[in-house]
Amino acid sequence: MAITPLSQPPIIIAEIGCNHKGDVAIAKEMVRIAKLYCNVDMVKFQKRNPRELLTEEEYNSPHPNPFHSYGETYGKHREFLEFDQATHRMLKTYCEELGIGYATSVWDMTSAKQIAELQPRTIKIPSACNLVWPMLEYLCKNFSGEIHISTGMTSDDEVEKIVAFFEQRGRNRDVVLYSCVSGYPVPYEDVSLLDILRLQDNWGSRVKSIGFSGHHLGIAPDIAATTLGASHIERHFTLDRTWKGTDHSASLEPDAMRQLVIDAAHVRQTLVYKREQILPIEAVQRKKLKRQS
Repeated sequence: MAITPLSQPPIIIAEIGCNHKGDVAIAKEMVRIAKLYCNVDMVKFQKRNPRELLTEEEYNSPHPNPFHSYGETYGKHREFLEFDQATHRMLKTYCEELGIGYATSVWDMTSAKQIAELQPRTIKIPSACNLVWPMLEYLCKNFSGEIHISTGMTSDDEVEKIVAFFEQRGRNRDVVLYSCVSGYPVPYEDVSLLDILRLQDNWGSRVKSIGFSGHHLGIAPDIAATTLGASHIERHFTLDRTWKGTDHSASLEPDAMRQLVIDAAHVRQTLVYKREQILPIEAVQRKKLKRQS
């Protein structure tokens, strides 16, 4: 498994997801902070149609963690956190005004159609939906941008089917596969960073690139992912990890996200071979300190 350093720092994506608590003003503030303070490259939201995505039983069941619920049933909780297509259009425009990329994960066909109509640069397929072939088929035919796909809870045979699916439709060069472990949060021993290299070795030549989507604590694994050549690093983003909602605990607050952006860029600068055997910065020290006998 060879490591191929990137020619530039990885693209850092702050996943706002539903951490806006269903409040458009909070969502816009998160976009603003992600761009102006953290200096990330992109923000990513989520789009669901709960009535389409959930079974009747799932919709009417209580949230598994009532403390984090925004509704009396799981379905109503999900409805509360949803933005409609018009709001997503507004958020996309707001991102463009600030000079930051907009993207959204889509979880069902209706959501895929609505977001594809906005023609963002990127649409994300979450791990839970990467085998929903009708939705992938629709995006292949009706969306011209990049299709990013997480591979959490997905076997190698299934990843091969996904890549072959896009190859058969001539869209594989628009695909970014993400190394991902579906847990919230994921303990360090399960982050499995070397899967970035495995994805690169097995499918890297057949897709656009290999990224990393992490649900761990801290930023150390993200910096390591940079050294392994991840083209994109995606982390959940929040303004306060103590807020109500299950994703906040595995999210980065602004200071941590800002540091991730800085450290990833610095680490990328270090990932080169020495330009010459004795660098100019060493020549002065060599003259002063070098001893030979």
